[in-house]
Amino acid sequence: MSIPSNGNLERWRPDLMRYATLQLRDPELAEDVVQETLLAGLEGLVNFAGKSSPKTWLIGILKHKIVDAIRRRSREQSRATDIEDESLGEAIDDLFTADGKWKQLPSNWGNPERAFENKKFWETFELCSKLMPERTAAVFMMHEVMEYTTDEICKELAITPTNIWVTLHRARLSLRQCLETKWFGGAAK
Repeated sequence: MSIPSNGNLERWRPDLMRYATLQLRDPELAEDVVQETLLAGLEGLVNFAGKSSPKTWLIGILKHKIVDAIRRRSREQSRATDIEDESLGEAIDDLFTADGKWKQLPSNWGNPERAFENKKFWETFELCSKLMPERTAAVFMMHEVMEYTTDEICKELAITPTNIWVTLHRARLSLRQCLETKWFGGAAK
């Protein structure tokens, strides 16, 4: 595997931007994080051992920069986020009966594996993730996409494991409801 040259790192900017924008849901912040990633990549070129592809190496750096940005943003969040989380929780609770059963069964999702290969599905997924409250989406992306452990998320966002699992439950239900409406219900096919 060849070591990337200084000017060669820039070619991965579009991939890094897509990844950062999906995680952060803020194009300006994503641009800042990608800039920091490319700068760290340039500074770290001498240590690049070539054990992975340059793109994989840069995405590894980017993941850490994204977590740093989420941590900074988490500290700056106001009480409004807590109110959004509470209203989402109430909306999700409305989907179930008192004994925990669905009030209305989810629609037929067809072949989910085939949907993952569809670019329009991922556009719809991105839209659905943007509809979630910011903190809910951050926890979901860190756990499900970036594959951070519960302990790592607790440390990075200063929240409890119980809060993570409640947030993930709400995120999954929100995502499921949105995808049923905007994708599997036929609106985006």
